[in-house]
Amino acid sequence: MLMHMAGRGRLVPCVCLGLFGVLCWVWVSFASFPDDQLPLEALDAVDRGAFHPQSALSEMEFASISSYRGPGNSDRRRNKELPIILWWSGGLFPHFPGDTERIDCATSSCLVTSNRKVQLYKRTSSIIFYGTDFRAYEAPLPRLRHQTWALFHEESPMNNYVLSHAPGIRLFNYTATFRRESDYPLTLQWLPSLDYLLQPVAVPLQEKNRLRREGLAPVLYMQSHCDVPSDRDRYVKELMKYIKVDSYGKCLNNRPLPEHLEDTSTATGEEAGFMNFVARYKFHLALENGLCPDYMTEKLWRPLHQGCVPVYRGSAAVADWMPNDHSAVIIDNFPSPKALADFLKRLDENDDEYAKYLEFKNPSRITNTRLLEALETREWGVNDMTKPNYLNGFECYVCDQENARLAAERAYKKAPKKNQPPQPKMADNSHMGCPLPSPGYGDVQDLSADDGWLQIWPQDYWQSLDQAEGLESLIRHNESDPSLLWKHIQNIAVSRARGKH
Repeated sequence: MLMHMAGRGRLVPCVCLGLFGVLCWVWVSFASFPDDQLPLEALDAVDRGAFHPQSALSEMEFASISSYRGPGNSDRRRNKELPIILWWSGGLFPHFPGDTERIDCATSSCLVTSNRKVQLYKRTSSIIFYGTDFRAYEAPLPRLRHQTWALFHEESPMNNYVLSHAPGIRLFNYTATFRRESDYPLTLQWLPSLDYLLQPVAVPLQEKNRLRREGLAPVLYMQSHCDVPSDRDRYVKELMKYIKVDSYGKCLNNRPLPEHLEDTSTATGEEAGFMNFVARYKFHLALENGLCPDYMTEKLWRPLHQGCVPVYRGSAAVADWMPNDHSAVIIDNFPSPKALADFLKRLDENDDEYAKYLEFKNPSRITNTRLLEALETREWGVNDMTKPNYLNGFECYVCDQENARLAAERAYKKAPKKNQPPQPKMADNSHMGCPLPSPGYGDVQDLSADDGWLQIWPQDYWQSLDQAEGLESLIRHNESDPSLLWKHIQNIAVSRARGKH
């Protein structure tokens, strides 16, 4: 694997051809099963529901509800006539039990399956990948001309920087990511509802002040995932020189957690004891593990829910989603950790100024129409049994898009003079496009060569570009063996060195 220095310059673009233009036609009929041999036909007599809401993505618990058919869905085809959508990451297949379901979506129907045996089947029209599990050296090759690829990635950009480079993201035709520009945005995935924000302040300001007089720090930091791309510990360590911070967890720890809270599941599950413990603090340091537009997690929304003030670094566009323009302290608005510390001290000593950051608890003080409209109009829900979860919602989005594409192809083949062929759809950097990791504090050129963060994350970012370019090359050359990835990466490096790439 090629190693790149952190200071590598701008990306050198590859020849940017559309996927449908660069993929060679592959005859797949020899590898396809005849309809009467496809095991999916066992479902032909069963009309199962598309939406099986889950209580939490990590738990993968699905509730059975009656079959749902979208108001515009008049699809009466039998199962063996439907296009197939393959979930490549079987562990994320949002149906239980079994590995295959019929879904009846807003305007059309599909079969969905996690059975990889149908990868080369001529009716398999789209493959959905989970971004965290997507590996260039394990991609399903050859990429078939009649198939689209879809990306579901709601997690941190640090999980797969391949997707943050143009050659990586443009492999996909449909996307569901935290970016608002994606086809099926998941930007507010960590915000269950408006009511979650409007919950009363958990610990009154008078009680917080009393705890402060007894020695509680004004600022809370609780992290157990250290050495992340955002390099947040480096910033917090500098901040701690100028203001008292109670730090729990494994990172910069200076206070022990109560024994009954040492199990980290109390945090992820928002267990009452944990929530009461952290709600005592006026300010919560809310620094994401990766920096990317619109990537916002519970680190931001939880303190707002509790009536604490988040001191935030993560999405550079976070202000676009705040209840109003006075509900969070944005770290990047301050020239230095000392300047931030001085500001927090002033808020800590001035109850009236601090209270202004909690005015959004009054619904009339929520002035951000973008936030309100996004919560009102999103079709998926969080812990809301009246709406599909976003996994089912995205597969239905792909299903409807694929049926429309296939219908357009049939119409064009039937009457090419009357109908236009469907236009190829391709994701771009706005669907993910996270920047090169940078130090949490200071300049990269000031770091020592043996700095742990420097040795990991900038190199990981550039190595991911190698892999994205290598996979794009595999597809362009119609390769069927993903293990050839490293050979293609080497060829690209040689070509680049010769000034030909």
